[in-house]
Amino acid sequence: MIDETANEIREMQTHSSSTVAIKAAEALRELLDREYATVEEYVRSLDRNSSALRRAQPSHASLHSTQREIVARVEDGDPDTVEEAKDLTESAIEAIVDDVETAKHEAAQHAVELLPDGATVLTHDYSSTVLEAIELAAQKGHHIEVYVTEARPRFLGRKTARTLAEVDRVDVTLIVDSAAGHFLDECDRVVLGMDCIVDDTLYNRVGTFPIAASAAELAVPVSVFGASAKLIDEGFAFENDFRSPSEVMREPAEGFAIENPAYDATPTHLLENVVTDDGIHKPE
Repeated sequence: MIDETANEIREMQTHSSSTVAIKAAEALRELLDREYATVEEYVRSLDRNSSALRRAQPSHASLHSTQREIVARVEDGDPDTVEEAKDLTESAIEAIVDDVETAKHEAAQHAVELLPDGATVLTHDYSSTVLEAIELAAQKGHHIEVYVTEARPRFLGRKTARTLAEVDRVDVTLIVDSAAGHFLDECDRVVLGMDCIVDDTLYNRVGTFPIAASAAELAVPVSVFGASAKLIDEGFAFENDFRSPSEVMREPAEGFAIENPAYDATPTHLLENVVTDDGIHKPE
């Protein structure tokens, strides 16, 4: 299960970074069924497998922070037996999963304030927090019009559009990424998820930066939704993921190169606010 989850994370089959963190945490349960001679052997195995999960996607701050916290809780618990170490692991996994899910939900609840009845918004990529916020707004009776970019080359926006299309009071229009500037003038707000914010930089799905820059030019406010754990002050260095050229073009590239970065960097001064489980605040 751990190897399968690491491969899935590596291939980005699970798109939401919060979902990735939860799946990785749950994958560590596999260790609870294995036999270990000593506590030291168990903790080494826990740390080794946790490191493998973190290496599968070095760009995901939430994956790194949650995995490190699970290992730290077990080590800090100073267990005397393997069974005690396993109990600490299980408790840590349950607490982490609950924290991630609660933080997402609370961030979405705060974000409803920015989605009034009749709002027209544009979103990019696939963010479970953005989806929940729009669904919560619709449940309150708000009618929301949403422009969704395809988020090429993996077309994650199509998944967003299909999900929102099933929500009452939400009207969805799918557009190609390059059409964002054309439709932004019709929008009241841009709403985005986040992989993480490190210092004064938002890292998110590639294509976020040009949308935020265009929105600033057109005076359309940009809001980012996500758990406060994704706001990183220190101890994490973002590493971009350069994916296979075959996602961009299936035919062989003859005489030219293909670059396929998964994320781009957006200065936080382009954002009006960041919405987390701690509330709505201005970027520092």
